[in-house]
Amino acid sequence: MTAPVIANRVGYYFEVKAGRRYLWCSCGRSAKQPFCDGSHKGTEFLPVPFVAKQDEDVIFCGCKHTSDRPFCDGTHSNLPGGYRNDDPDSAENRRIPTVMPQDDPKAALDGNCYVFSPARAALRERGTVAYCTVIGPQSGATFQSQFYIRAARGRSPIMASRGRHTVLFIMDGEGEVEISGRRFTVQSMTGVYIEPDEAFRIEVASERMQLFVWNGPAADDIEFLDAMPGEFNAGHPDRVAEIDPAQRKSMAARFYQLLINREHGSDVMTQFIGNIPESKAEPHRHLYEEVLVVLKGDGMVWTENVKTPIGPGDVLFLPRKQVHSVQCISPDGLDLVGVIYPGNNPSINY
Repeated sequence: MTAPVIANRVGYYFEVKAGRRYLWCSCGRSAKQPFCDGSHKGTEFLPVPFVAKQDEDVIFCGCKHTSDRPFCDGTHSNLPGGYRNDDPDSAENRRIPTVMPQDDPKAALDGNCYVFSPARAALRERGTVAYCTVIGPQSGATFQSQFYIRAARGRSPIMASRGRHTVLFIMDGEGEVEISGRRFTVQSMTGVYIEPDEAFRIEVASERMQLFVWNGPAADDIEFLDAMPGEFNAGHPDRVAEIDPAQRKSMAARFYQLLINREHGSDVMTQFIGNIPESKAEPHRHLYEEVLVVLKGDGMVWTENVKTPIGPGDVLFLPRKQVHSVQCISPDGLDLVGVIYPGNNPSINY
């Protein structure tokens, strides 16, 4: 089969209307991208019809190589010229000022985007855990919240965010996570999923444990309960994910691995780890809210009019549709763990 013409290196953002029928161009020849204008005539390509079920924002595929027609699935990143780096030393970029971290744990960027350093934050205490809010509705988040927890050896209080999906990432330490009566062994660099009607607590076997907790949709605070509610949903028995190099997916010179996803019962909230080589990504946007935690390496986060440095332990909040770019300045690369909501593919952008 003849390869389609690559109409655009990235996807096309579009606001579809409920009940309206759209004809997506599959040949790449149309002058009315991303829609068909009849230019496929005489070729083996046909337009792909799509009827919107509701008013929503979508990203139509621009490279025409997607496996999720008519929508972008990130395939463009691995096509020739599909993923481009940006020059941080260009004349335009040199004019962008740098916001340097101060005593305040939060460095504000454009929009509601910001970088938060839990190491500089005041912690609240409850039993064996000390914690703080990193991301939440009070800071402009809609789809997810995040909390940093430092837990001492022993059994923590019971925690929940009822009616919301919960994802954990163990930064360091080892022990067990109990989810509504079911126990799982966890260690450093482990992801965990808790369903909306479940709760959890941590049994720390090491001297301490550091972890991040994500909720989706966004919650104002962690709920502490007196008793473990409900029953564990055995329909999704696999709740723990570990880093596995064999599961990596490439994005040009970058890679990522899905940790918590649909296989664990999470259909709208996805956790992943990724690596960025020494480079600066081209500015782009996403349709999901994204929260990233730096695991290793140093870098810079750019928005339209400002930038700020990031390092291990820092958290980056990226609202939907916020123009941004992450730069790695470490020769050994920048390692990140992130959560997107709503979404299941962190490689989709426009």
